[in-house]
Amino acid sequence: MLEIRDLHVKFNNRNREAVGGISLEIHDGEIVGLAGSSGSGKTVTAMSIAGLLPRKQCTYSGDILLNGQDLLHAKRSELRKLHGKEIGVVFQNPMSAMDPLMRIGEQVGEVLRIHTNLSANERREKALQAMASVELEDPEKIYRSYPHELSGGMLQRAMIAAAIVIEPSLLLLDEPTTALDVTIQAQILSLLKKLNRETGMSMLLISHNLNIMRRLCSRVAVMQRGLLVETGRTENVYENPQHPYTRQLIDAIPTREGRGKWQNN
Repeated sequence: MLEIRDLHVKFNNRNREAVGGISLEIHDGEIVGLAGSSGSGKTVTAMSIAGLLPRKQCTYSGDILLNGQDLLHAKRSELRKLHGKEIGVVFQNPMSAMDPLMRIGEQVGEVLRIHTNLSANERREKALQAMASVELEDPEKIYRSYPHELSGGMLQRAMIAAAIVIEPSLLLLDEPTTALDVTIQAQILSLLKKLNRETGMSMLLISHNLNIMRRLCSRVAVMQRGLLVETGRTENVYENPQHPYTRQLIDAIPTREGRGKWQNN
């Protein structure tokens, strides 16, 4: 499905590589977590997959294949055809990611306008269906609303609807619950599980929050200073971490009892 082979990325103004030769696979219908603290290289990896790497500002090598199609070296015009159609992206701050001057429904259906020949009415119906699938109450009302009229949780659901409306092969989730309170965070995680179960859509979750990954991902990969230091089944990695950095991340997880113990909620 998605295959990353020996990916290297070095920005021209940095002394060391942001990504230092990582390899990772995501299989059909799988949810994989890419964990690490700020500066670990996980976001640069996600940018490389999504075609958002600023190529003139860096050197890069390796391969990123989505269903056999090259992403890393593809022309920008080819990437634009794939972005939204084969790869959906959900960002961590929907308020800044969404256009404040466009109605929600128009933004959810924008990818359909770009990648399909559907009529305006057909696009509207597909957008409403996507909004209903992410459990937004009263999709008709929200379709006509502007971003400032929605709560953070509703906006994040709308962002997910926009990312899945055309049913992409892969959904990239860049810290999708960071700006949300714990209750809404749990609802979004439950929604993502439901979407994965019902559609078989593969997902890559980028996060520093290992507790979220334990609740959502079947496998996890841990990055430190641009290197992939540990990968494995989620429970195996957390029950028996093999790398000291993974242990540090686990020990840093806050719970009601203190740090270093998994939350069960």
